[in-house]
Order: sequence, then structure tokens, then C-alpha cells
Amino acid sequence: MGTAVLVTAALSGTPVGAAPATVEVRLIAFNDLHGNLDPPAGSSGEVTLPDGTTVEAGGAAYLATHVAQARSEADHSLVLSVGDNIGASPVNSALFHDEPTIEFLDQLDVSAAVVGNHEFDEGYAELQRIQSGGCHPEDGCQFREPYDGAGFPYLGANVTFEDGRPALLPYTVERVQGVPIGIIGVTLQDLPSLVTPEAVRGLAFGDEVEAIDRTADLLDRAGVKAQVVLVHQGDETEGGGPDECAVTPGPASEIARHASPKVDVIFTGHSHQQYNCVVEDPAGNPRAVLQGASFGRLLTVADLTIDRVSKDVVRSATEAHNRVVTRDVPPDPAVQQLVDEATEEVAPIANRAVGTITADLPRQGAPSGESPLGDVVADAQLAATAAGGAQVAMTNSGGIRAGLVHASSPAGEGDGVVTYGEAYSVQPFGNVTQTLTLTGAQLKAVLEQQWSGEETRMLQVSANLHFTYSASAPVGSKVTEITIDGQPVDPGASYRVTVNNFLAAGGDGFTGFTEGTDVVGGPVDLDAFIDYLGAHPDLAPPPADRITQVP
Repeated sequence: MGTAVLVTAALSGTPVGAAPATVEVRLIAFNDLHGNLDPPAGSSGEVTLPDGTTVEAGGAAYLATHVAQARSEADHSLVLSVGDNIGASPVNSALFHDEPTIEFLDQLDVSAAVVGNHEFDEGYAELQRIQSGGCHPEDGCQFREPYDGAGFPYLGANVTFEDGRPALLPYTVERVQGVPIGIIGVTLQDLPSLVTPEAVRGLAFGDEVEAIDRTADLLDRAGVKAQVVLVHQGDETEGGGPDECAVTPGPASEIARHASPKVDVIFTGHSHQQYNCVVEDPAGNPRAVLQGASFGRLLTVADLTIDRVSKDVVRSATEAHNRVVTRDVPPDPAVQQLVDEATEEVAPIANRAVGTITADLPRQGAPSGESPLGDVVADAQLAATAAGGAQVAMTNSGGIRAGLVHASSPAGEGDGVVTYGEAYSVQPFGNVTQTLTLTGAQLKAVLEQQWSGEETRMLQVSANLHFTYSASAPVGSKVTEITIDGQPVDPGASYRVTVNNFLAAGGDGFTGFTEGTDVVGGPVDLDAFIDYLGAHPDLAPPPADRITQVP
């Protein structure tokens, strides 16, 4: 990938009064909002600038203002979402099954969204309700009655039923000044590894490039030459500002290099990174590949020039950049009213104090991958299941969605108070803890699986479990010196291990947990976390001594 180069095409010689030879269209995208209606707190609400400094960013009302400003600068514009609009959301969206977030997206006049993995958190039937409307089958309509559904299509060209029938629309077409623009949506092929099996039962997720190529050909045959892809898959980065291209080549790069040259720009998501790159398509032509962080902190803007005769994008004239959603603009009043209403309705639950902390508990890990909040969550799950025989607990980093900030709570109790809403933001999935038996050899195999995928996924472990790993050792042989309660783990002995039901089903690629036996259910992870906070007032960040990294 290379850093995006902005080129402006100059039009000259157009007769006075004649229709312009081209149509200018601005695409405004965002990704991985996750129901963050309020400005996200801590590092989750910051954007890193090119000089390494940070600026506070995000919040639905500020996002709406920046979208309006971006629209005002162009005659024609479309707003697009690159997935994970909902799921893993803060309490003022999640307790209403994310209906306030969908209403917010309708206020933004979103034209299309691709499904992310979190759109499937509550299963396909709930996704269809989110799309089409109607009250929740168990909880009813708690925010608006009736709930009207999304005013935009959810796309998934590579999502089918097991018999091959499409489960979602593969594309939508928008017309600007009579020129059609095809919008293709694909989600990550390994989505089933990121949700519980029942959430995607009966569905299949195909290869992203094959789905893009198939849909691009279909659109091309229908005369739709200008094509945009929303792909809920992304690369990691090595830092850099919003418009830099310091990516570590990964799945998004692979898709961009191989997807049909009929596609003119690719918006990515899922990895919560910021980058603005140019990648050569299979025909050797450059095209923009972008991502806008997460939680509404960035808007990704791509200005396209479309030739009226060929109806195709003039690729060399594309201009693209990431715009920081700063909080120094007036919040959009209509959106702020929506957010305030959701917050007020949920306040009696969200503002209840459940514990106190002495300092920030961030979800970000130390260089070893161990995080203060991950330590606490694992300790909480062990405490909740120890009476049932659990010896250790392990949890996935991806299930910890927000850090705890040592600051005044919304209820005003003062510094260090943790509210139910803040705890919910940490553990929003409602996963059930499960205790299962693994041999020492199986436990080591599970720990080795932290490096078995395209990215490292560190498990967070309870205080009595320690291990060392070598970063340079080959995959499958990285972990050594595993101890429980100070004693070396015996490969042939049996150990009772607590995990959440997502991990127990092999989620995040940890298939070794599926070999566990004598599975016993425990409390919901959020309940375990809240109980632990209540039992440990003035909780301090634990020392990062459970996971040791060596060269």
C-alpha cells in the first residue's frame, strides 16, 4: 500500500449552458460505531494525529454536525456505513436493542450499510427485525412504539443460507444526476468464529473477493460502472495519523489487491484502525482503500468524479481523506435530543453505583498483552465460579469493550465510582460463564492458539494462572512455564477452567475449548463483574505479572 495521492482533474472547454461532462459525488463513510451515542470516554474517545498528539473525538451529535458540514461542501453526497453499527454498545443503546442507534443513522440519512459481525450478536432473526421493524419478541418496544426499522438496506453479498440462497441483499444502486452508483457490501468470511454458533446457524459466509467479483460483474452487465465496496474487514496499523498508510498488510490488503478492477474505491472496517491508502487493483490501476477508526471518531470522505458518457469513475481524480469528528463544533440539536431521551430513559438503571476504583482500568494491554481490566474480568469470573470447583478463569480480550475511567460518574457520586452503565459498557454481550475440564496438555494447546490466526488474540487470565511466551518462537511452541497456584501444570492432570460461552464454543479461533468436558453453567459475565466490583471497593489495577513475554 502507498499513501493516498490527491489529484484534481480540471475540466475545460465545456460549452456555456451545456451539461457538465462529469458528475462529482462525495461519499461519506464511517465504521464500527457500536452504538456510541454519547462521546466515548478515555482513549476510546481520542484520535491520534500525525505528530503523535491526540484530540477528543466522537459522539453522535458531533458526528451529525460533521456529516452536515461534509454534505454542505458538495453538491451530491451519500452517507455509508461499513458495519458494526450495533452490538457491543453502551447501555443507552444496548438496553433498547440498539433501536436508538438505528434511529440516529436514519437521521443521518444513511444510504446503505454492510453487516458486520456484531450485527449478528442476537442472531439472524433479530437482524431482520432491526432491518424491517417491529417490536422485540421478548422485550417488546421499549424505546419507540412501533419501531419502524432501518431506512437503509443492510448488505451482505457473501452471506447466504446453507442451501446457497442469498440471506441479504448483495448490493444497492443510488442514482446521482442520472448516473448509477453501485454499492456492494461484503463481511468477513470468518465471521462465524466471532459469534456464538446459534447466532449464525443455517447461514454460510463466502469468500469476500469471489462475492465482490460476482456482484461487480452483475452490476457491470446492468450498466452500473461506478462501483463502491463496503467490506467489514480491515488491516492493523503501526501507528500514524488519520491520513497515513502505516498498515501491516493483512486481510483488507489482500481483498483490495485481488478484488475486481471494476470497483473504484474500498471502504474497510472491523479492525478499528485509521488509514488512507492507495492499492493497485488487478489491472494495475490505483484505487483508494480507507478506514475511519471506530466509535464515530472519524468520517472517511471520498470525492469521486464520474464521466457522464462512460458512467465510470475517473480514478485519477479521486480525492480521499479521513476527517476527525472533533467536539469543538455545535452538537446537532435533533440528534442531541435523541441521545438525551435515550440516556434519560435508561438513567435509573445506568447511574446506579456498583463499585469504586482507585485509578483507571484500561482495556489496552501491556506489551505482553495483559491488561489491567482483563485481569479484573478474569478474576471476577473465577470468583463467581470457584464455589462450583473452578480453579482458573480465562476470557477473550475482544469481549472487553471499554475501559473504566477514574472520573466523576454520570450520577455525580464523585471520582472512582463505577456505575452499572459503565460496567455494562465493559461486558455488554450477556455471555454466560461456563466451567469445563481441560487436561494440562489441552490447556497449553489453548494458550498456543493465541497466535494461530491472522492476528494475535491474547487471553486474559485469573491471578493464579501464569505463563511465559517467546515472541520469536514458532507458532505452536511459544508458551512455557505454565503454573496454577504456583505449581507447574501437569500435562496429564485435569483442571477446571472457567470461560464464557463464546470461548467454550470455539470463538475467536480457540477451538481447544470445545474439547472441554463436564461443562457446568455459571452466572452471566456482567453479573459476575458487577458482583466482584461490589465485593472489592476501591479496587486498584492489578500488577501486570500474569503473562511474561521473552524474546
